[in-house]
Amino acid sequence: MADTPENKAAPAEIYFDQPLIFTLPENHARGRFVRLGPVLDLILSAHGYPPAIERVLADALTLTALLGSTLKQADGQLTLQAQTENGLIELLVCDYKAGELRGYLKFDAERAAEMPDDPSLFALFGKGYLAITFDQASSDERYQGIVPLDGENLAEAAQNYFVQSDQLPTLVQLATRRDPVAGCVAGGLFLQYLPDGEEGRERLHVRDDNPEWDHVSALAGTMGAEELTNPELSLETLTWRLFHEEEIRVTPGLKLSRGCRCDAEYLKSVLARFPESERAAMADENGNIVIDCAFCSGLFPVAVD
Repeated sequence: MADTPENKAAPAEIYFDQPLIFTLPENHARGRFVRLGPVLDLILSAHGYPPAIERVLADALTLTALLGSTLKQADGQLTLQAQTENGLIELLVCDYKAGELRGYLKFDAERAAEMPDDPSLFALFGKGYLAITFDQASSDERYQGIVPLDGENLAEAAQNYFVQSDQLPTLVQLATRRDPVAGCVAGGLFLQYLPDGEEGRERLHVRDDNPEWDHVSALAGTMGAEELTNPELSLETLTWRLFHEEEIRVTPGLKLSRGCRCDAEYLKSVLARFPESERAAMADENGNIVIDCAFCSGLFPVAVD
């Protein structure tokens, strides 16, 4: 029997800014849903992004939240960065750490003003590459994979990453829209087929026929952008709609917040790595080095000792 949101002992239903982790044990699959709302608006408010550029960053932040929620260690960090060649987007970087989410996008404003409302991935990034880094600080484990930014959108590029790096069947869906009441809303689904690790049995990801994966991925593929971004639907409701005939186990992930490590003490520790002569050259007439944070657009004067 399926564990539904109604009969599963769990906290209040999740609508915004908190991943919902689910497993389908009989189908050897796991996944996450997330819908960004107030946290996303707070991050986007630091810069005046045009609509098409805003959608790219919102999708990237949603993907970062989905993948960050897979980290097993509390002090782990997930970083997503796009490396571009001749694209109108010059830099895209997002990261997740202990539920804190941040992101920044630098773009060519003149070229962006001339692009269509729904530009292709190539128009945005040119010959670009997507780098995803998993950094487990407490165990000193660091893993990075890089794949071309191919496909129709960022979700397809992310799927290619997992197929190439982990060789695991993976489905990623991302959607963003402007809601007249909730503001910018972005939703995402991450679903992955787990390898069979039992001794003496073939790993699932090397088999040509994966009927269990074909079944759950077909169900997940029916999830539309409108549902992912509908602020009136809880994430438990989305999960139940897709997999109501399967055994489902759901767990809330960490609540998300806008994270920025640009406090005065941290910036002071970074500046301390520079030689005294260079710090003096960077200081203004008041003896302060003013740091402009690209993530939050804050200005932070740090006194030179």
